[in-house]
Amino acid sequence: MGGETLTLPKDLLDFSGYTKEALKRLLDLAEALKRERYRGEDLKGKSLALLFEKPSLRTRTTLEVAMVHLGGHALYLDQKQVGIGEREPVRDIAKNLERFVEGIAARVYRHRTVEELARHARIPVINALSDRAHPLQALADLLTLKEAFGGLEGLEVAWVGDGNNVLASLLEVAPLVGLKVRVATPRGYEPEAALLARAGAFLTHDPKEAVLGAHALYTDVWTSMGQEAEREKRLRDFQGFQVNGTLLDLLHPDGVFLHCLPAHYGEETTEEAVFGPRSRVFDQAENRLHTAKAVLLTLLK
Repeated sequence: MGGETLTLPKDLLDFSGYTKEALKRLLDLAEALKRERYRGEDLKGKSLALLFEKPSLRTRTTLEVAMVHLGGHALYLDQKQVGIGEREPVRDIAKNLERFVEGIAARVYRHRTVEELARHARIPVINALSDRAHPLQALADLLTLKEAFGGLEGLEVAWVGDGNNVLASLLEVAPLVGLKVRVATPRGYEPEAALLARAGAFLTHDPKEAVLGAHALYTDVWTSMGQEAEREKRLRDFQGFQVNGTLLDLLHPDGVFLHCLPAHYGEETTEEAVFGPRSRVFDQAENRLHTAKAVLLTLLK
């Protein structure tokens, strides 16, 4: 596979420093890796530390399998083992891991944790989720939309639900790839105004207004890990924001449904939506693997 040389920032904490061309080439590489599937030698002998404060199905599995497909190895280090910022300072963890492995993928509660890891580690640090961003998810979202529509420029994506970290990363990449984003949240759950402005996104508190004629409808859970104490309040506040057949019928005739999973059926979505004909949810989950491989190959090779 020729023409793979791609210069990216050392770390992937969010999409700061990423250009339109870099994202295009990263997605092109992910598509090529999806077709080829196994590479075997590119990262032979290299290791990735998975530093996880939060549990995961897709993030852990795709990063581990991606390293195997590229000939490398991943080591899973959870909070009980490491005690990030408790048993040992973040700075010290970074200075140790840079001596053992070639990269760190950190799934953490606070974004400042990945920032601190990147500041002190001489090796690449990948944000595998923080309270501010989820860049690996956004890349899989873009690949899924590209596959569904043949391109990204001019697509209208409606986000219905919480103005969370997944939406933040989508808003970051939208202007770089030509996506138009419409956001519908309950009052008090809007994303940062600066993110909306940079993305040129449309904000409403009416899900139907956001969804009408859109090419894609995207949602996420109403209560994320770390927000359990707010669950009952959130269930009340998000009434009317469920993605179901009624909302899906408002999409463009070729419109698709996206969800980054896990799904809380009966809350933000229904089984009808996830398993219905418009769903690209499991394509989206699979694409976490192929976009992870593209990121690892470019940052660790």
